[in-house]
Amino acid sequence: MTTTEPTLAQEIYQEAKKAGAFALDAPVSGGDLGAKNATLTIMVGSDLATYEKALPLFEKMGKTITHQGVAGSGQHTKMANQICIAGTMTGMTELLAYAQKAGLDLDKVLNTVGGGSGATWSLANYGPRILREDYSAGFFVKHFIKDLGIALAEADKMNLELPATKGAKELYEQLADKGFENDGTQALIKLWWPEGHRPE
Repeated sequence: MTTTEPTLAQEIYQEAKKAGAFALDAPVSGGDLGAKNATLTIMVGSDLATYEKALPLFEKMGKTITHQGVAGSGQHTKMANQICIAGTMTGMTELLAYAQKAGLDLDKVLNTVGGGSGATWSLANYGPRILREDYSAGFFVKHFIKDLGIALAEADKMNLELPATKGAKELYEQLADKGFENDGTQALIKLWWPEGHRPE
């Protein structure tokens, strides 16, 4: 259930099939809270029969479980998820940096934006953590960089440019270079707030 290159998932599926075994790729989303509460989103790539055999196990771990298609499709879906998260995380941290510089009450800003069209899972779950200066990892910076690298490599194979995702990866690499690779992805705010301390 790890996140890997879609091509690797396809190779594993084919080798398993040759050996008379079953294989599927089933990366997840939902972070530490999703794992603890068995509410993970599980993205599955395999043949339908194998998916149906594994479904009872997935139902013990996740809430949203979807057969995305053939082997590798689960990994491609996870890449799409990470591309989206890259945008929401950079947007959220820049929102907070901007609001703080403008002299706004950050708690009020989170509540207001979270109640409108800017609402996202990242804003609702990671925004409050940032304001508490909690940078523990629901998902590690170093793992996010790895995932974005896979996404960009796969996009390159499809002759697809993803400039926003590329920019997000570069920001996270800057964060890792500062020694924060083992923090959670919400630590991106540390590029604006030294050591993640909320400015007075």
